[in-house]
Amino acid sequence: MEYQLLLITVSGLLILHLQNSFCKKFSEDEKPEWAKKDIRDYSEADLERLLDQWEEDEEPLPPDELPEHLRPQPNIQFDPNNIGDPENLLKLSKKGKTLMMFVRTKEEFSPEEATAITQRWQTSLWNSHIQAERYMVDDKRAIFMFKDGSLAWEAKDFLIEQEELLECTLENRSYYGKYTPEVYML
Repeated sequence: MEYQLLLITVSGLLILHLQNSFCKKFSEDEKPEWAKKDIRDYSEADLERLLDQWEEDEEPLPPDELPEHLRPQPNIQFDPNNIGDPENLLKLSKKGKTLMMFVRTKEEFSPEEATAITQRWQTSLWNSHIQAERYMVDDKRAIFMFKDGSLAWEAKDFLIEQEELLECTLENRSYYGKYTPEVYML
């Protein structure tokens, strides 16, 4: 019994010794200037450097997990035969990018009804596998945010068929609902 206890103690001391000998510790002379500061005095640049050191040995993230501004740009195959369809080219260029669409219900609806209507539209889009987040910005106006901007045009096609829609704005272009007087003026 005493032999086992002695063996455990010796092996524990050996592990501690190895752990201390393999840990690299900078002396005060070798540390960069920013690392000598108190952590409460670190600037944003110092914290960035610390994060870069932390992530040095990690594997790179796959493209779909990268932040949007670091993702590779999609390859757009330009087809000269479809030169008359600028929306299709715009749709292809927004693939994988966040895009916002403004939607407005008709004036006859109360703010509560407008909220319920836009919520129903959002649910219908989700049921069609078009993921859109909805944010009410006014009594009768909402923003639909798409993580994949190319799906916004499919959502626009769905929304203009809705009786309650007055207008949706996508990429600075307004589309009126099928059941609005404005659509007949075009």
